[in-house]
Amino acid sequence: MRATTIHGTRDIRVDEVPDPTLRKPTDAIVRVTAGCICGSDLWPYRGANPIRPGATIGHECIGVVEEIGSAVRDIRVGDFVVVPFCHCDNTCPHCLNGAQSVCTNLGFTASGQAEYALVNQADGTLVSTGGVPAADLVPSVLALSDVMPTGWHAAVSAGVKPGDTVVVVGDGAVGLCGVLAASVMGAERIIAMSRHEPRQAVAKAFGATHVIAARGKDAEEEVRELTDGVGVDAALECVGTNDAMTTAIEVTRPGGGVGFVGAPHGVELSARRLFDKNVGVRGGMAPVRRYLPELLPMVLDRAIDPGQVFDLTLPLAESPEGYRAMDERRAIKVLLQP
Repeated sequence: MRATTIHGTRDIRVDEVPDPTLRKPTDAIVRVTAGCICGSDLWPYRGANPIRPGATIGHECIGVVEEIGSAVRDIRVGDFVVVPFCHCDNTCPHCLNGAQSVCTNLGFTASGQAEYALVNQADGTLVSTGGVPAADLVPSVLALSDVMPTGWHAAVSAGVKPGDTVVVVGDGAVGLCGVLAASVMGAERIIAMSRHEPRQAVAKAFGATHVIAARGKDAEEEVRELTDGVGVDAALECVGTNDAMTTAIEVTRPGGGVGFVGAPHGVELSARRLFDKNVGVRGGMAPVRRYLPELLPMVLDRAIDPGQVFDLTLPLAESPEGYRAMDERRAIKVLLQP
């Protein structure tokens, strides 16, 4: 099959690789009809994560089930499915506690930017859409494989509730979906931190009431001015850097919460600062499967449209250009069509 592969820093190619095959009775193979590039894919692309030259890359996709293992009972060949990036059995103690991203049988999509993807726990992971989605819904359904549930997880972890003032640190697809999540959850004021006009526009469309383009201490001061010196009730950290985490903690009011979903790179938490401020920090890798029963109907009913984060669509053969566009911030998120 054709698949996006990574060979080194900023070296992305589309190669012919072996088709995935069933390895366990719980496996399924999905024919990818749409995949995409994630902001987290830029970490290895930029050389910040170790890579295995020639490895496939990409963990977000939707498509049609082509083959199932002998133990698969709930998913059938021909089902159109959302493929959560983290695979789970949805029955282990951690899954039953809402932490499917720490399943005892955890797996990950490894070739979402390809023609086929292997799913390790088909029954627990895959969610059928009940038919092929309308063409205009495809981007939003695809967003359910990662970025929308991840933004939602940030809001849940931060404890967003009706009437809250919320700040979202990060204007990538996850941060923008965090804005949307906070809006759906009833936040009264949503402050998006962004210095890029196209991203600011999406944030406003998703419910942001204020935009702050400053960073660091200047951004913290602007939040204090907006909140009469009190701070926000909840902060969503959607980047994964130490600066982003520091900003999120500093702008949160005493007794407030920080939800973090950015994959940490060089982040150092000060227990003393959290202790002094009485600020709670929760989050981590999003348990996508946990949120799909709530989010999928919203998308299919057109109550939310997270697909607006996709501002560039390319054929799979042009995925290297998609990486360049996101790396250079010419695109928020790139949808790939195999």
